[in-house]
Amino acid sequence: MTDEPTRDGLSRRELIGTGAAAASLVATPSLALAPTSPSAEPGQPPEKATVSFTINGKRETLTLDPRTTLLDAAREHLRLTGSKKGCDHGQCGACTMIVDGRRINSCLTLAVMHDGDTITTIEGLGAPDHLHPMQAAFVAHDGYQCGYCTPGQICSSVAMLGEIAAGIPSHVTPDLAAVAFSDAEVRERMSGNICRCAAYPNIVAAIRDVHESHGA
Repeated sequence: MTDEPTRDGLSRRELIGTGAAAASLVATPSLALAPTSPSAEPGQPPEKATVSFTINGKRETLTLDPRTTLLDAAREHLRLTGSKKGCDHGQCGACTMIVDGRRINSCLTLAVMHDGDTITTIEGLGAPDHLHPMQAAFVAHDGYQCGYCTPGQICSSVAMLGEIAAGIPSHVTPDLAAVAFSDAEVRERMSGNICRCAAYPNIVAAIRDVHESHGA
């Protein structure tokens, strides 16, 4: 093929190159032609958001980056460092908090999603001079070693007994019409809380103690 100029003064090679470039723009409009939003410019932080909730019996109002997780809001803004950041992927349970009576992984939820909610962390369950029954049972049964996962284990244990009392079944519940406490139920319901020290038998014993002693 010769490289003679076209009517527009372009060589065939230049004309083919121009056509290919135009075709690529049409084929990928999201990359080449999408308008750029001013708020999406790199380096520009999002607007702050205000959230109010009751945590451990105290009303708190925070102005946060809307991307802030509930875990980071508690630890970094309220200095409630009992809830631990373990895997930060919702797989270990170290960050477990109780929100409106239900246990959640606080590393997976945004603080702004809990406006108006009632939240309990390990600090709100009890104090060294007035332990919650579950805290006392963990001490009595040596339900911890390094202690890192313990705040999440205890919060999860308290809420888990509430689930059984409310008749909420689990994967191993044999009779959905009669949800009852058992070691199998405890192991299944606590499977989302990982103890790297493997204190699981002692944790089950502590939970059983609280159930039998307090009817939780």
